[in-house]
Amino acid sequence: MIPSVYIHIPFCHHICHYCDFTKFFYNEQMATDYLEALSNEINTQVDGEKNPVKTIFIGGGTPTALNHKQLKTLLELISDKFDVSNCEEYTIEANPGDFDEEKAKLLKDYGVNRVSLGVQVFDNEMLKELGRAHRIEDVYKTVELLKQHDLTNISLDLIYSLPNQSAEHFEKTVKEALAFDLPHYSAYSLQIEPKTIFYNRHKKGQLHRPAQEEEVKMYDILKTKMKESGIQQYEISNFSKKGFESKHNLTYWNNDYYYGFGAGASGYLPGKRTINMKPIPAYIKQAMQDGKPTLKVETIGLKEQIEEELFLGLRKLSGVDKEKFISKFDFPLELIYKNQIDYLIQKGWLVNTEKSLHLTDDGVLFGNEVFEHFLLEDEDLEAIALTKK
Repeated sequence: MIPSVYIHIPFCHHICHYCDFTKFFYNEQMATDYLEALSNEINTQVDGEKNPVKTIFIGGGTPTALNHKQLKTLLELISDKFDVSNCEEYTIEANPGDFDEEKAKLLKDYGVNRVSLGVQVFDNEMLKELGRAHRIEDVYKTVELLKQHDLTNISLDLIYSLPNQSAEHFEKTVKEALAFDLPHYSAYSLQIEPKTIFYNRHKKGQLHRPAQEEEVKMYDILKTKMKESGIQQYEISNFSKKGFESKHNLTYWNNDYYYGFGAGASGYLPGKRTINMKPIPAYIKQAMQDGKPTLKVETIGLKEQIEEELFLGLRKLSGVDKEKFISKFDFPLELIYKNQIDYLIQKGWLVNTEKSLHLTDDGVLFGNEVFEHFLLEDEDLEAIALTKK
């Protein structure tokens, strides 16, 4: 199986109040050193040049926080190492307002064919509260600039259930986002993560989040407005026009293999999951020393593979493909999950068809509870072993 590639660029000009990804304030010299270390890691882990890959995703942080020279260095590294011209999708994350003509041209020249813009909300005051640097007008300017350079496969990322946000307020954001008539949209409920500004405010009782009922309303508005605009939901938080689903993210949800390069990046290759060091100085030092800045390697056995196949696959509205499950594991999923499936069908959370297993609308709302039922016990593995004797 041809793997995908994730590359993490951890630099930002501003740190958002909700973000818990591996990120650091941009420093020109540190970014230059980081790219050298990243190059050493990639060249150590992957032999040769123009290696075939399914998809490429440059995430962050904010990859477009790099200056022109650094961005070109990064794109050249990727172009030399991987067969960019034949990969199915090549995405870069970006913030509105981070682009100029030269950066947009660089992306186009080096084969990037998809841009994911972190818009979050169409409200300037709320953007300030989130710690975002861009404003609404930057979204319009950036989308226009990208289109001028024939970068039309654009995704807008939104966040809802924000502090002091109402369902009506979120509906305005959704309508303004849809007015761009773009091929892809993502929308995520705000999560309060440790070691963030919002987490500290939450602990002090200073963060006024909407009630759960209001959050459910927002999600219903999101689904309804997308459907009315011809944008189909294909995953719990993702919507697209037909043929514009995120191929890279489908790699994750299909439980397929991918490299992970950069500080804090994780990779998933046959039998193992790798997680890199997060602190930039430690990452740079180790990557320059031996090209292996790995913090830990987790063994992924049969139990973990099956569980993740269900957890990730059920995030897609199409669900878990039964034929693909059999081709991967050589037994039908009902062999070990029949009781769980029957119970979840009775709850109204699951649909079991001849071809797939997928969540109902209510099942999507109670996704975490559904997933818990697919954790395996040792006797389940024994049942699998007996079928293969």
